[in-house]
Amino acid sequence: QVQLVESGGGLVQAGGSLRLSCAASGSISSINTMGWYRQAPGKQRELVAVIASGGSTNYADSVKGRFTISRDNARNTVYLQMNSLKPEDTAVYYCNANGLMGWGIRYDSWGQGTQVTVSS
Repeated sequence: QVQLVESGGGLVQAGGSLRLSCAASGSISSINTMGWYRQAPGKQRELVAVIASGGSTNYADSVKGRFTISRDNARNTVYLQMNSLKPEDTAVYYCNANGLMGWGIRYDSWGQGTQVTVSS
């Protein structure tokens, strides 16, 4: 099993910043991609940002220029720096990681989610 634990969510005013962290643990052989997804009430879960093991990134258009995803491979941790937050960013943010456990077993794990609320 690969477990993901998120932290850093909370309440922030519009224009403010938050930094989310997600640490992976377990029998990890490798982590391929790590990413952040979010789901607002009544909406589908959407990709926010992903980062590959080599550092390449992809962002949702709605967050480009405001959010930055990064990872610390040595610590099996992914971060999401969120700046210039808008009320539309309010959602539960979920961390995702996929890769290989020992003996070539693939995993695709999700964190429990952390609430981000941006007030207007």
